[in-house]
Amino acid sequence: MAKSPHSFLDTLDIIFLGTIGLGTIAWFARHQIAEKLFKSNKQQPENQQASSDVKSESIKKERNFVKVMQQQGRRVIFFYGSQTGTAEDYASRLAKECSQKYGISSMTADIEQYDLSYLDTVPEDCLVFFVMATYGEGEPTDNAVDFWDLVSDEQPQFSETDDENAPLKNLRYVAFGLGNKTYEHYNAVIRTIDKRLNSMGAKRIGERGEGDDDGSLEEDFLTWQEDMWPAFCEALGVDETSAQSGPRQAIFTVKELTEFDKAKIYYGELSEWLKEGSRLVYDAKRPYNAPITSRDLFNGADRHCLHMEIDISDTNLTYQTGDHVAIWPTNNEVEVERLAKVLGLLDKLDTIVHVQAVDPAASKQFPFPVPTTYRACFRHYLDICAAVPRQTLMSLIEYAPTENTKEILRKLATDKDEYRTRVGDVTRNMGEVLELLAESESLDPKGSFSSVPFDLIVESISRLQPRYYSISSSSKEDPKKIAITAVTLSYAPEAATPRTVYGVNTNYLWRLHEAINGLETDTSVPLYNLTGPRDCLFESNTDVARVPVHVRRSQFKLPRNPTVPIIMIGPGTGVAPFRGFVRERVLQKKEGKPVGTTVLFFGCRNSTQDFLYVDEWPELFETLGGESRIITAFSRETAQKVYVQHRLMENGQEMWNLLEKGAYVYVCGDARNMARDVNQTFIRFAEQFGGLDEDKAHDYVKNLRNTGRYQEDVWS
Repeated sequence: MAKSPHSFLDTLDIIFLGTIGLGTIAWFARHQIAEKLFKSNKQQPENQQASSDVKSESIKKERNFVKVMQQQGRRVIFFYGSQTGTAEDYASRLAKECSQKYGISSMTADIEQYDLSYLDTVPEDCLVFFVMATYGEGEPTDNAVDFWDLVSDEQPQFSETDDENAPLKNLRYVAFGLGNKTYEHYNAVIRTIDKRLNSMGAKRIGERGEGDDDGSLEEDFLTWQEDMWPAFCEALGVDETSAQSGPRQAIFTVKELTEFDKAKIYYGELSEWLKEGSRLVYDAKRPYNAPITSRDLFNGADRHCLHMEIDISDTNLTYQTGDHVAIWPTNNEVEVERLAKVLGLLDKLDTIVHVQAVDPAASKQFPFPVPTTYRACFRHYLDICAAVPRQTLMSLIEYAPTENTKEILRKLATDKDEYRTRVGDVTRNMGEVLELLAESESLDPKGSFSSVPFDLIVESISRLQPRYYSISSSSKEDPKKIAITAVTLSYAPEAATPRTVYGVNTNYLWRLHEAINGLETDTSVPLYNLTGPRDCLFESNTDVARVPVHVRRSQFKLPRNPTVPIIMIGPGTGVAPFRGFVRERVLQKKEGKPVGTTVLFFGCRNSTQDFLYVDEWPELFETLGGESRIITAFSRETAQKVYVQHRLMENGQEMWNLLEKGAYVYVCGDARNMARDVNQTFIRFAEQFGGLDEDKAHDYVKNLRNTGRYQEDVWS
């Protein structure tokens, strides 16, 4: 018998509602259901269950930093956002002083290793330090992106609190930022974090510190601490006058090994041995030893500029036009032996050593891959060529060989001007300072500071960091070949002496260039070990050289629409990314795509000596056609020096017209002078050709930046 339509609809309603009900029950009981469905019917033996739990715990690292602090009895945590290692060093130094001088248990932490949504659960009697660097266009460091996204969110989600207005009302924090005043967004990261934390009810202890790498970052850091520590002591109820000043407490233990597995020794390898069954992925933590080719772009000049091509075929590495490539350097043998000699380690360079944190709960148990050798530490792991900090000199005083050298060290460590003129401004490294002190007393430098514990050296000298280069190739033209453009750096900082400071990485690359091209050795450049750990970086029988690399993403990108006009200003090696930009637009033109006006302003000293890629530009711009062209400035060929900013002004009306058509502006090179002058030139365009007053002209250029139409890839 057929049912009526009415009763049929009622049945559907019942089925529909029943389905929703069952689904709801299943959702709330999903964990129990999964356990019943997937759990083995056979009960695990008790010891097997415990073993499984331990294994699971070791694999899954605890992300709740508050829980870790409570388990380890820590009252202070020092988070760092670091790109080059400096912020990490500063956080470690602060943590050491916190623990050893003020007796407060603390820990340092890489900010990407923990879930910062637990900030709302930090107890009121604890403190959180943020030591954060800014790089690029006001961007966070790679390891701070997740935290940046959290605090930048209009309504960030924290772990427990329901208080939308003041979710962090119990949080007390201290803030120090590392930046560079020559950049548009000076210390933007720490300023934004400070503002956001404050807006969510958190209370900052002391003043926000800001260090300027264009001035004296180290002095800014030390000066900030003068007022910070008293505020710290007041916040935690510590009697500042009773601060401990006993003997130094080691952060690391160093053991020289007599028994070891030679196959497991690290001779300079940058990453840990790959575990069996693991997938090989190359990145910042596991750089790829990439084959290279090179040529010198300069003609008969007293300087060298390398065009180097890095082959990333058969790897997971990829890049986009405008990205940066990181190359991991090697220290030169002169400085390796100098430091080893004064420390009394010259005859022990190949001794196997194991270095480990004293604190078993330290976030980094090993400062570099171990076991290793003293030679590998100096050659590959420690930044021994950097200027030695004042604070480090203070820690070396007690190990000086004579009373007079103690006094000299004390003066360097306490007198800012003395330190600046004799160490900071002239980039005198630890080996040079100690050697100079020994020679001032007519002592044999060899072993003159042999009483300095090696753990103090590891603690005091930063980890050797990669050097970043703007990529000068197009990923669309050649996705597996990365090109860089690098001038070898050397300079004499003291007019009264012949002492020369050498760029760590560019001179290493030059030595590789000599080797792979069979050139006569330049005696003015220090020697480097080219073969690398276990001969993995240079094969003398084939003249094949490799360098450890990884790729870093950049926001410095061409407009998505190729018809948009672009204005590029890149003197010297600042032209590097624009070679990639131009080659990409030429490729698009050859593919039949419409391409907008492409103008490049390039400057150098002399048209016949250092005009980079002079053989490429004519054909490239001929292919682009129309108003696209290169405009040059050769500063040493006229009575009055002419720079790119002058050429830019000469073509002001045309450039303004392009801006009015939606053009993008790209600036690459020196931040201190050129980039500022170029920025000012565009402000003048807005005044002169746009009819704007000074304030509105500044706002016009600022708006270009905010909308991504004025981009910089600059350095100081």
